[in-house]
Amino acid sequence: MNKQDISYYALTEQDFTDIIVLANHVHGDGYLNLQQMQQWYARGFKADINASFVAYHGSKLVGFRISYSQQSWAIDQWYSPELWQVDLKDTAYFKCNTVDEAYRGLGIGSRLLKLSISALQQQGAKAGVSHLWRQSPGNSAVKYFTKCGGELIKLHPDKWREDSLNGYECTICGFDCHCEAAEMIIYFN
Repeated sequence: MNKQDISYYALTEQDFTDIIVLANHVHGDGYLNLQQMQQWYARGFKADINASFVAYHGSKLVGFRISYSQQSWAIDQWYSPELWQVDLKDTAYFKCNTVDEAYRGLGIGSRLLKLSISALQQQGAKAGVSHLWRQSPGNSAVKYFTKCGGELIKLHPDKWREDSLNGYECTICGFDCHCEAAEMIIYFN
């Protein structure tokens, strides 16, 4: 397997079922359902530009990146816009990046992120913020995002606890998640 065997496309509704299966396999049961997927998908569009992408090996979905356009998502207690060096109105959100375990190490996550950044810039965004799972194996999520230009803003303990109490089964904590999120930002040049 090599990088040349992977094809990248803008996410479409035809990808929903495969994305849901991969997301729940990698992140834990209850992570994503069809209603959420429809909402996530819609939030990635601005000026007919789609900021979310998929990666395929042949007909098999091996990765995806969900990104929200600026002004299409709400701030809550898990965000620190006062610490960002860009206005909230100019900031996109990187919702989810997932790569099949058998395909990690091929640069798929980085390529998906670059495609999303390019689309978000075309939409007018100046930066993108995300919450990275610090308990990922070897803290790989934070390491990957940092390597792609991400800067740490703030750590948030128990970020996904409410989700786990409402049916999301964390792959580490089960239904009482205490995992920590790293709020990170990438400034677009």
